[in-house]
Amino acid sequence: MALIRSIIHMLWMLITVVPVEIGMVATAPFSGAQHMYAAAKAFLACAIYGLRAICGVNWRVSGMDNLPGLDASGHQLPAILLVKHQSTLETFLMPLIMPRPLAYVFKKEILYIPFVGWGIARCDMIHIDRQQGKQAFQKVIEQGQRLLADGTWVIMFPEGTRITRGQVGQYKLGGTRLAVETGAPVVPIAVSSGKCWPRKGFIKYPGMVDVSIGKPIPSTGRAPDELMREVQEWIEGEMRRLDPEAYR
Repeated sequence: MALIRSIIHMLWMLITVVPVEIGMVATAPFSGAQHMYAAAKAFLACAIYGLRAICGVNWRVSGMDNLPGLDASGHQLPAILLVKHQSTLETFLMPLIMPRPLAYVFKKEILYIPFVGWGIARCDMIHIDRQQGKQAFQKVIEQGQRLLADGTWVIMFPEGTRITRGQVGQYKLGGTRLAVETGAPVVPIAVSSGKCWPRKGFIKYPGMVDVSIGKPIPSTGRAPDELMREVQEWIEGEMRRLDPEAYR
């Protein structure tokens, strides 16, 4: 039954993504970044709420009160979200639960994926060419500073790729380097998505996915590697609390 439901959900995503992404491409010359982001969220909402209705995958979020609010002048405080990455689910879910627009940092090859990549290319996000080395990260800093100043939060997966449930990937320093350069705090987020939507898995299993948002960690005066160790310790400790069966 899980296989049949997963097939139906995949078909559902296909029939919703095509018109949305075509619309984004067609209206991009006449629309601003906010409109493009709203259109992208419309597809993500179809995919995520379809996942709940068709496959029985639900989610619950704790720690929303940990997210940065407004400063004394009423301006949105910046944040760099560093998220555990086990599945496609958190990629789709984060823009729907966060109170601010998000800008993902991702490799430019994603832009070449039919429809999905074409739509992402119209959003104000940060795509990097890994072959450019230091120049690529300089681009991340420049765009990240601009987006954070505009009230957009930057989101990154510090392990770089989806990690099998119960395992720990190598936490890369890009997110904390950006935080140190911009002065923005990092917000660690643990997500137990692998038990319902496994890494590189097609079949989705019914169940509850927990999203736990940690308190912001200041970056001022910190070294990127030291800051990332703190992020990793919090995320991996929280993962063991959320999904103890995976870490036995």
